Amino acid sequence: MEHLDYETLNTLKQVMEDDFALLIDTFVQDSTDRIATLRKVIQGSDADLIRRAAHSFKGSSSNVGALQLSALCAALEKKAFENNLDGLVADLDSIEQEFAQVLNLLRSFS
Repeated sequence: MEHLDYETLNTLKQVMEDDFALLIDTFVQDSTDRIATLRKVIQGSDADLIRRAAHSFKGSSSNVGALQLSALCAALEKKAFENNLDGLVADLDSIEQEFAQVLNLLRSFS
């Protein structure tokens, strides 16, 4: 699976025009906040909080065409939905690594 859907990004760039950079900056800041939130909630045992945090991050990642990042968040969301809290730190580490990759690609795109 590709890291970014460039067709989605090109469409967003055309639609957003001068605001595209702001959209990407907002996504980056929002994602940083979402990762911090996930790191905090996975320390607890509230599967619903974890599920909701992963679901939100999945949606925002999908909106900017971050396919692999969205898929990793979906997998975390599913685990939390099933109340499977094993290995969440490793899952979040994978999400963070993918976000770093997406960030580099977005910087070179815009």
